[in-house]
Amino acid sequence: MRFTIQREKLIASVQDVMKAISSRTVIPILTGMKIEVKQHGVTLTGSDSDISIESYIPAEDEDKVYVENIEEGTIVLQAKYFPEIVRKLPEAQVDIVVDEQFNVKITSGKSEFNLNGQSADEYPLLPQVETENSFEMPIDLLKSMIKQTVFAVSTMETRPILTGVNIKLEDQNLIFTATDSHRLAKREVPVSGTNVSIEQVVVPGKSLNELYKILNDSEETIEISVTNNQILFRTKHLNFLSRLLDGNYPETSRLIPDHSKTTIQIKTTPLLRSIERASLLAKEERNNVVKFTSNDDALIQISSNSPEVGNVEEEVTADKIDGENLKISFSSKYMIDALKAIEYDEVIIEFTGAMRPFVIRPIENDSILQLILPVRTY
Repeated sequence: MRFTIQREKLIASVQDVMKAISSRTVIPILTGMKIEVKQHGVTLTGSDSDISIESYIPAEDEDKVYVENIEEGTIVLQAKYFPEIVRKLPEAQVDIVVDEQFNVKITSGKSEFNLNGQSADEYPLLPQVETENSFEMPIDLLKSMIKQTVFAVSTMETRPILTGVNIKLEDQNLIFTATDSHRLAKREVPVSGTNVSIEQVVVPGKSLNELYKILNDSEETIEISVTNNQILFRTKHLNFLSRLLDGNYPETSRLIPDHSKTTIQIKTTPLLRSIERASLLAKEERNNVVKFTSNDDALIQISSNSPEVGNVEEEVTADKIDGENLKISFSSKYMIDALKAIEYDEVIIEFTGAMRPFVIRPIENDSILQLILPVRTY
């Protein structure tokens, strides 16, 4: 096997597939990276038991040559050393030659490395995802859906199903929901041109975080395919495969209140900054609790008190307050996460009482919803 490749292209692909390689895997060969060389290009694969990533470098693309001097073959290289070697090579081109005994020679300029490879016969084949149940959407839209929901998944393994994001597609409407049982994040988008329906699949939050990092902010589309226990995200040069979580996701729609007693319309950034400042003293106390008090003259008081440290109070002006005056306490961390995820200049917050969950949405867009359970303070 042999090929000569542009180093920058190789580095980008290596970095992508490394996100799926773990040194803690129980299958020794999965600590390596599989490289498959064909006349049309080179495919790199990394996998652990949860996610598998294939990155493809075409031999030629848009009249640019990325891979040449091709002799077909496959090899598995130690992921512990290969990425570092590639990153530090001196020239723009890298020449890789593999002999019958899987000895690998990597040359660039005057630098030459010899590595011991492994036969790729041992490397498990990735599950094939049938693409009947698939739809397409813009990459940037998928990334914003991940960003607006994945932070709310649970980090506790006590209820494994809550460590994932619930994905549902019905009537050309795609819904992402995440909850850790103290807060909930939900985002809906219309997906045109598909008659596929996906009842509910739960994708590990960890997988979606890695996918988010890998995807370029391009306008291109991504194809999403689902089977019984796998989900595949496919772009022109990338296949990202994740296992799905087993179990039934809780019915979350009944958590969302259908009426409110107090509605506050407010600019996102001043509110966010104020809560961030109040949280500086709330760190020591249980749950980073911040108090939120509204009164008649559109002023909101944000305060936090930590007996050992001190207290902080400040006022923020709301654009509009309707309904009853309100005193409520909540986790500053949850509120900060929610406001950061919304990405709109102005939000509407709907309260149904001091001990009931409250809802935050952007004013111009009710397809984004954040829900937070208050904290009881005595």
